[in-house]
Amino acid sequence: MDFRILGSLEVRDDEGREVALGAGRQRALLAFLLLHENEHLSTERLIDELWGERAPATAAKIVQNHVSQLRRALGDGRLLTSGRGYVLEVEPGSLDLDRFDSLVSEGSTARAGGDARTASVKLRDALSLWRGAPLAEFAYEPFAQAAIARLEELRLAATEELVDAELALGLHAEVVGELAE
Repeated sequence: MDFRILGSLEVRDDEGREVALGAGRQRALLAFLLLHENEHLSTERLIDELWGERAPATAAKIVQNHVSQLRRALGDGRLLTSGRGYVLEVEPGSLDLDRFDSLVSEGSTARAGGDARTASVKLRDALSLWRGAPLAEFAYEPFAQAAIARLEELRLAATEELVDAELALGLHAEVVGELAE
């Protein structure tokens, strides 16, 4: 599976086909689980994050139903019940954010080692994973706002590092054009 949050929420199966994820709170639940991949999240926390103080009396049942539907969409063994909550198991490299972080780290290491060309390639590859504003459809959801701000900061830091690497390569004209955008 390929999980994508660096843009609108998207999941692709092993053949590259988009997985139908439902709508509304079900998508929000998956987004929150992806922000906390491989972490136990209690049902109470999920309810608080998805509804806040306006949680319906049936919120626990609604979460349970959404989990059931997501399990069908994602396949067996990914979304597990753990105590009084759930864990979304995501393999290393299956989430675009993880791939982004890895590429940025490789680019930063290369740049620190004086290899501006490798740094430029790795950082461009990292930034190419972005498909728009992160978690765009959840921009007004309280659970996503801090995560979106953090993701945008990571993107800006990677862009700044790329600019530095490309300036070190003497690509001043190209950098000016990108910075103007």
